[in-house]
Amino acid sequence: MRLHVGCAMWSLKSWQGRFLPVSGTDRLRSYAGWCNAVEGNTTFYATPTLATVAGWAEQAPAGFRFVLKLPREVTHGGALADVAALSEFLRVIEPLGDRVHALWAQLPGSFGPGDLPALSRFLRGLPDSFRYAVEVRDPVFFHDPDRLEDVLAAAGAEWVPFDTTEFFRTPPTSDAERDAWLKKPRMPLRTAALTDRPIVRYLGRDATDRTVGGWQRWVPIVAGWLREGRSPTFFVHTPDNADAPELCRRFHDEVRALVPQLEPLPVPPPLSALEPEGPPTLF
Repeated sequence: MRLHVGCAMWSLKSWQGRFLPVSGTDRLRSYAGWCNAVEGNTTFYATPTLATVAGWAEQAPAGFRFVLKLPREVTHGGALADVAALSEFLRVIEPLGDRVHALWAQLPGSFGPGDLPALSRFLRGLPDSFRYAVEVRDPVFFHDPDRLEDVLAAAGAEWVPFDTTEFFRTPPTSDAERDAWLKKPRMPLRTAALTDRPIVRYLGRDATDRTVGGWQRWVPIVAGWLREGRSPTFFVHTPDNADAPELCRRFHDEVRALVPQLEPLPVPPPLSALEPEGPPTLF
């Protein structure tokens, strides 16, 4: 029984000296001491090189989960039909092996119920060596979910909800919140799971008490999934993400209070153990 928790990235400047060492290049290795999963958002913007992914594989421990976003050429290029971009992406992520928990298709707001036949064809054509998850932005799907659920169920794919309800409950109070207010989608709440590996994305506020208060609905839901034998992954976002690794661990602790047999996360190593040895050099 394992609950995986993680952030939208594994490196952030505000984390240096707190969650990550100030210097050094093994950011993912350091991050993996705090969280056991990560959203692979960068793969949406550019497919990494094979050497880059091999470096990720070297730093990520066994049991770590990558939920990698499919490239935008695939999901936003029209009709989910860019086979070349998809093939190249699948080729370069091979070094990660079974640490690829799911490949995540985040579809644009323009993708509506009329596009479901294209999604069905796309999912049926994917290799069965990976698990798949889909995030939609058209509110119609949330009010009438049956057709989308049927398409996903036929492919064994999960529906990824992005819970932004707490974030949009009251107006923003910081620069980071004002920026997110303009960029983040206002999505209806969805708490159902389709598969044995539910994935949830949750957006809180910069204030810790607001973030923690907003996820309280999820704690018993995730605990229930664990009792049912499911293996959930829960991603914590805040507008500035400054405390996100610590918040992930707090969410894990709250779920574990309801499911005592859930193993605790490992204790993060001290930052001194992660700093590179010797003084920095130019060469």
